[in-house]
Amino acid sequence: MNPSRLFILRPVATTLLMVAIVLAGVFAYRLLPISALPQVDYPTIQTFTFYPGASPEVMASSVTAPLERQFGQIPGLKQMLSSSSGGASPRAPAEPR
Repeated sequence: MNPSRLFILRPVATTLLMVAIVLAGVFAYRLLPISALPQVDYPTIQTFTFYPGASPEVMASSVTAPLERQFGQIPGLKQMLSSSSGGASPRAPAEPR
Protein backbone atom coordinates (compact mmCIF):
# COMPACT_ATOMS: atom_id res chain seq x y z
CA MET A 1 0.00 0.00 0.00
CA ASN A 2 1.24 3.44 -0.93
CA PRO A 3 1.77 5.65 2.20
CA SER A 4 0.64 8.74 0.30
CA ARG A 5 -2.70 7.13 -0.54
CA LEU A 6 -3.98 7.57 3.03
CA PHE A 7 -3.29 11.34 2.93
CA ILE A 8 -4.75 11.74 -0.56
CA LEU A 9 -7.97 9.92 0.31
CA ARG A 10 -8.47 11.86 3.57
CA PRO A 11 -7.76 15.57 2.90
CA VAL A 12 -9.59 16.77 6.02
CA ALA A 13 -7.57 14.48 8.28
CA THR A 14 -4.40 15.57 6.50
CA THR A 15 -5.26 19.24 7.06
CA LEU A 16 -6.08 18.63 10.74
CA LEU A 17 -2.79 16.74 11.20
CA MET A 18 -0.87 19.62 9.58
CA VAL A 19 -2.60 22.17 11.83
CA ALA A 20 -1.82 20.05 14.91
CA ILE A 21 1.86 19.83 13.97
CA VAL A 22 2.06 23.60 13.37
CA LEU A 23 0.34 24.36 16.69
CA ALA A 24 2.65 21.98 18.53
CA GLY A 25 5.64 23.75 16.92
CA VAL A 26 4.36 27.20 17.90
CA PHE A 27 3.69 26.00 21.45
CA ALA A 28 7.15 24.43 21.73
CA TYR A 29 8.79 27.57 20.28
CA ARG A 30 7.17 29.73 22.96
CA LEU A 31 8.56 27.44 25.67
CA LEU A 32 12.16 27.87 24.51
CA PRO A 33 14.27 29.69 27.11
CA ILE A 34 15.51 33.09 25.99
CA SER A 35 18.10 35.10 27.88
CA ALA A 36 18.27 38.88 27.45
CA LEU A 37 22.01 38.88 28.21
CA PRO A 38 23.47 35.44 27.49
CA GLN A 39 26.84 34.48 28.95
CA VAL A 40 29.32 34.55 26.07
CA ASP A 41 33.04 33.89 26.25
CA TYR A 42 34.72 35.69 23.39
CA PRO A 43 37.77 33.96 21.94
CA THR A 44 41.06 35.63 22.79
CA ILE A 45 44.66 35.15 21.73
CA GLN A 46 47.46 35.99 24.11
CA THR A 47 51.13 35.63 23.22
CA PHE A 48 54.36 36.26 25.11
CA THR A 49 57.67 36.56 23.29
CA PHE A 50 61.11 36.71 24.83
CA TYR A 51 64.32 37.99 23.31
CA PRO A 52 66.86 38.08 26.16
CA GLY A 53 69.09 41.14 26.14
CA ALA A 54 67.03 43.09 23.57
CA SER A 55 66.04 46.67 24.21
CA PRO A 56 62.38 47.76 24.09
CA GLU A 57 62.99 49.41 20.69
CA VAL A 58 64.41 46.20 19.22
CA MET A 59 61.54 44.18 20.68
CA ALA A 60 59.04 46.62 19.19
CA SER A 61 60.57 46.63 15.71
CA SER A 62 61.83 43.03 15.41
CA VAL A 63 59.23 41.05 17.34
CA THR A 64 56.08 43.00 18.20
CA ALA A 65 55.54 44.76 14.84
CA PRO A 66 55.72 41.54 12.74
CA LEU A 67 53.35 39.82 15.18
CA GLU A 68 50.92 42.73 14.96
CA ARG A 69 50.99 42.55 11.15
CA GLN A 70 50.25 38.81 11.20
CA PHE A 71 47.56 39.01 13.87
CA GLY A 72 46.02 42.01 12.08
CA GLN A 73 45.15 39.70 9.16
CA ILE A 74 42.75 37.66 11.31
CA PRO A 75 39.24 38.34 9.99
CA GLY A 76 36.85 39.90 12.49
CA LEU A 77 39.58 41.22 14.79
CA LYS A 78 38.15 44.05 16.87
CA GLN A 79 40.88 44.98 19.31
CA MET A 80 44.62 44.39 19.64
CA LEU A 81 46.84 45.60 22.47
CA SER A 82 50.59 45.22 22.80
CA SER A 83 53.52 46.46 24.84
CA SER A 84 57.26 45.96 24.60
CA SER A 85 59.85 45.98 27.33
CA GLY A 86 63.47 44.96 27.63
CA GLY A 87 63.73 41.34 26.47
CA ALA A 88 59.98 40.62 26.50
CA SER A 89 56.93 41.46 24.46
CA PRO A 90 53.69 40.52 26.23
CA ARG A 91 50.60 40.88 24.07
CA ALA A 92 47.22 41.51 25.58
CA PRO A 93 44.27 39.43 24.39
CA ALA A 94 42.89 40.15 20.93
CA GLU A 95 39.10 40.09 20.64
CA PRO A 96 37.09 39.45 17.46
CA ARG A 97 34.40 41.83 16.25
